[in-house]
Amino acid sequence: MLHKIVAAPINLVIKIGEKVKEEADKELYDLPTIQKKLIQLQMMYELGEIPDDAYKEKEAELLHRYEVAKNLEMEQWEHLTKKK
Repeated sequence: MLHKIVAAPINLVIKIGEKVKEEADKELYDLPTIQKKLIQLQMMYELGEIPDDAYKEKEAELLHRYEVAKNLEMEQWEHLTKKK
């Protein structure tokens, strides 16, 4: 009984951490979100709102995130199709 009382706060912190990670991963690796950010970045660049070097740096970051997200999506599909 005492073990459950002591472990409860730790378990709650772990569950909260897992949920935060899950939400962060959704934001970081959500394909539609990344696509929107790429479009916004392109528009900002074309309007002269950001310099060339900042554009290239942010574009490379977003393209890398897009590639990771696409690979994650493919892994999920493979996992789902193997279950059947």
